[in-house]
Amino acid sequence: MHDIFVNYRTGDEESVATLIDRELARRFGRERTFFASNSIELGHRFPDELVDAVEECKALIAVIGPRWAEVRGTDGRPALESEHDWTRREIRTALDRGALVIPVLVGRATRIDRTMLPEDLQGLADCQYSRFDHRDAEAGLMALGDSLARQLPALGTADRDAPAARKRAEPKARENRAPDAGPTRMRTRDVEQRVRGGIGNLNGDLSGTFVNEPQGPVNTGRGSQYNAPHFEGDNTGVQFTAGDNSGTVHQRFERERRSSDEA
Repeated sequence: MHDIFVNYRTGDEESVATLIDRELARRFGRERTFFASNSIELGHRFPDELVDAVEECKALIAVIGPRWAEVRGTDGRPALESEHDWTRREIRTALDRGALVIPVLVGRATRIDRTMLPEDLQGLADCQYSRFDHRDAEAGLMALGDSLARQLPALGTADRDAPAARKRAEPKARENRAPDAGPTRMRTRDVEQRVRGGIGNLNGDLSGTFVNEPQGPVNTGRGSQYNAPHFEGDNTGVQFTAGDNSGTVHQRFERERRSSDEA
C-alpha cells in the first residue's frame, strides 16, 4: 500500500513533483510513495491504478505552481473546471476520505484562493500549505519529509533519516518548553549595559533591583528612609536620606524662615 500520493498537474511544475517523489521514496521507501509515471507498470490501466492509490493513501501532496489553475484541457477551457480532470478528482477523493492533504506552493504560486476553486475542492484552501523555492530546495524537501514522519507513525517508523530528524526537532522542542523554565537569572558577564547615575549592585546574579537614573528618593538598604525637602523660592528643594535607607518612609517638610516671617 502507498502511504503518500504525489498529485500534480501536467504543464505545471512536473519537475518539482518529480523531486518530491524521489526524496520521499528515498526517505520512506519506493513502496510507500505513489507517483503516476513511476508507480504504474506498463500495460496497466492507469484509471484503476490512480483510483486505488488515492483511495488507500494516508497523505496526498498537491503540487501547485503558478499555472496550476490556468492549464487548459483539450476543449480550450481551464482543466480544473472539468469534473473529469484527474488532478481535481484525486484531490477531491483525498479530501472526502479525510486523508492528510498538504498543498505545496511552488515559486510564484500565491496562497490558494477559495473563490477560484470548484466547490468540491474548496476544502483545499483550508489545508495548511508548504512553500517550495528552487533556491532552497533541500530545506523544503527536508521540512516536508519531517512533517510527514511526525504526523504518520508508519512513515516515522520507516524513516531513513529519523536520527537527523530528531536532532533537527530538538531546538524546537526546547523553544516550546521555554515558557515553563521558571525565572531567568543573568550574570553580569552575559550583559553589557551602559549605566549612568544608577543605584544598585551589578555584581553576581542580576536577581535584585537596579534603578537607572532615579528621579526621586530611592531606598535600597535597611532601616527607615527620611525624605526632607528644604523648600525655598519656587518650592524646589534638596532631598536627602538618613539612617540606613530601608523600612518606613517618613516625610518632613520645613520652610526656611525669612526676615519677613521673623518680624
